[in-house]
Amino acid sequence: MKIILFGATGYSGRAILAEALQQGYEVTVLVRNASKIQSQHPNLTIVEGDVLDESVVASVLKHQEVVIQCLGIGGKGDGKPSTFISDATKIMIDEMKKQQVHRLIAMSNVGAGNSVAFQPWFFTNLILPYFMKWLKVIIEDKNRMEAIIMNSELNWTIVRCPNIVDKPAKGAVTATLDGKDLKLSVTLTDMAAFIVNQIRSSSFSRQAPSISN
Repeated sequence: MKIILFGATGYSGRAILAEALQQGYEVTVLVRNASKIQSQHPNLTIVEGDVLDESVVASVLKHQEVVIQCLGIGGKGDGKPSTFISDATKIMIDEMKKQQVHRLIAMSNVGAGNSVAFQPWFFTNLILPYFMKWLKVIIEDKNRMEAIIMNSELNWTIVRCPNIVDKPAKGAVTATLDGKDLKLSVTLTDMAAFIVNQIRSSSFSRQAPSISN
């Protein structure tokens, strides 16, 4: 199966790329700087270009079957409002519709959409707006992204992640739609496996699970 991965050079993207290749998928990645991809694999195709360029996105989507979107703004970003992720997602979805690519798996954050209700009051109303403004900006754009995806006719899954930690995999992930049993973190490897496993799973079709260990 052929998949296109957007965001392959990021913290999460590198792990998702490794997992997808390990599971035997043919993976194309679109990156601004090809030298940032250290992986070499016969099933990996690297395309250099801008995800905000409609013609480039249209080109890399040809003959693809699944889109995984794990774009970020570079760690914590600069704290300024950004529409990068939502703008890129809109371009992807528009081109997916044109080319009849139906499956989209997108990374989001716990705290986006209705999962804001899963967070403690003091975090949402005190810590986030006053001490973690950088995360507030990211979640605001993820909210815009989620709305674009949910209003599409695609077969989408939005995976909302808490803090992603680079620790040994635990081999089990809890996925919840109502916040029950949701913890504060998920390991990088477990997150990547969960996302790649959604390629062949219909368990969360047109749903937005929040995951944790």
